[in-house]
Amino acid sequence: MRLSILVTAAAASLLLVACSPKTETEAAAAADHAGAAAASAASDTAVNTEAAADATVAAARNAAGATADAAGTAARKTDAAVDAAAEQK
Repeated sequence: MRLSILVTAAAASLLLVACSPKTETEAAAAADHAGAAAASAASDTAVNTEAAADATVAAARNAAGATADAAGTAARKTDAAVDAAAEQK
């Protein structure tokens, strides 16, 4: 959404270039600002995507650790149940 607004602003700036030297200067500055804003938005998106990927990896690692812990607990409980059953025979 932000990018489409910036592209529209840049296109409008280019249309104004033919009006006067002052307008041309202002349009060039507006186009420069639009380009900088687009670059900034792209950079922010990349940073946010990387942070989200890092968070996903961390969550997956935590889930794997919790699963391993649960499997260990289940194994210990199974062993205890087998031992208890063997003692009752």
